[in-house]
Amino acid sequence: MVLEYVKRARKAQEILAQKDQATIDTVVRAIAKYVYDNAEPLAKMAVEETRMGVYTDKVGKNQGKSRIIWNALKGKKSVGILREIPEQGLIEVAKPMGVIAAVTPCTNPVVTPMCNAMFAIKGANAIIVSPHPRARKLSMVLDEAFRKIISELGLPEDIYQTIPEPTIDLTVELMKACDVVIATGGMGVVRSAYSSGKPSFGVGAGNVQCIFDREIDYKTEVPKAVAGRIFDNGIICSGEQTIIAPKENYDEIIGIFEENGGYYIDDPQLVKSIGEKLFPNGVIAKDAVGQSVQKIAEIAGISVPEGTKVIIVKPDSFGAGNVWSKEKMFPVMSAYAYDTWEDAVDIAIANLKVEGIGHSVSIHSDNQVHIEYAGKTIPVSRILVNQICSTQNGGAFTNGLNPTTTLGCGSWGNNSISENLFYTHLFNVSRIATVKPNWSQPSDDEIWG
Repeated sequence: MVLEYVKRARKAQEILAQKDQATIDTVVRAIAKYVYDNAEPLAKMAVEETRMGVYTDKVGKNQGKSRIIWNALKGKKSVGILREIPEQGLIEVAKPMGVIAAVTPCTNPVVTPMCNAMFAIKGANAIIVSPHPRARKLSMVLDEAFRKIISELGLPEDIYQTIPEPTIDLTVELMKACDVVIATGGMGVVRSAYSSGKPSFGVGAGNVQCIFDREIDYKTEVPKAVAGRIFDNGIICSGEQTIIAPKENYDEIIGIFEENGGYYIDDPQLVKSIGEKLFPNGVIAKDAVGQSVQKIAEIAGISVPEGTKVIIVKPDSFGAGNVWSKEKMFPVMSAYAYDTWEDAVDIAIANLKVEGIGHSVSIHSDNQVHIEYAGKTIPVSRILVNQICSTQNGGAFTNGLNPTTTLGCGSWGNNSISENLFYTHLFNVSRIATVKPNWSQPSDDEIWG
């Protein structure tokens, strides 16, 4: 079955590769506009089928990602001659990679296939999606819609295909048969992609450490961390995970978290008990992922006041040997106090070494020296400053990061890129090199002097 899908994709891609930039961009825009226009019903289907996340947040995500990704792609060259550099005697020509295999997660069942399709087609590639089984029905709704859009625009619908009954074996077969792999999901999927023998773009685990500096407006910055932590019930890999606060301001900061819906627990035995229930045998409880704070409290065996948005626990240690150092894919944060800025960075690094190395940190600071120290010291690909990490780390109008749904984590996270995946990663570039005008070879004194 998979080889037949690939065969059809190759035939469709050969036709797409002959089209001009305007035709290709019309398809890319139409895919984004469909998701934007249908953000609400798609969000409803996502919540109902996957049984995780928040409807209103998914609506916002569908609208936001479709809007910003298309805005970043429109007017950009991706086929034919990209640019000419006469002073270097160079002409750069874009050429498609072929057929892209995209493995998509149940945590982002709409915007990830949309984003992958937009990037792939922008580079004149065909794409075959292997969705998470927990989002199979929704994935086929997207498949029908995208294929109809492509056909109505006069192109072969097999430019976009979806495996209707995805399994691990079929996904592995797909990755080996295609030309390039985008793997967005668990570490098992990413490892399979990198062992497929094909160029692959994977992701690493998230575990965003959130550091608060001294001498900042906590009443402005704390609500950003709360908004990021609770967005879509915490299933976003860029969601804030910790509160790392200066010791003399710790109580003040926790108080502001409480004012914004935080429920704080510092009893060591209770914190340990909750950890054992949310991380049985040290592994995140699957039935807790993407659930509401009320459901998390129920699983943890505690009661929380009405209006609670996020549970905050104070572990007795950080780094190795404590489950609270790991990624929490539900509305819970762990809290730590630090002495010096260097201590704060050390706490973040220790937790990242447990899980999430290479991904991201969130810093709330107005001190450029501190920001640059963290940027030079912490082994992550993104250092987001004074923003909502879960919604702006994947690119936003407020920053210069590539808008995407696939966040590379570099060699730290066993990934091939340490940036946000973008359309520029999905086409090859041929360079025509002619003799540079007025070239001259420098003398040995000029070279070695």
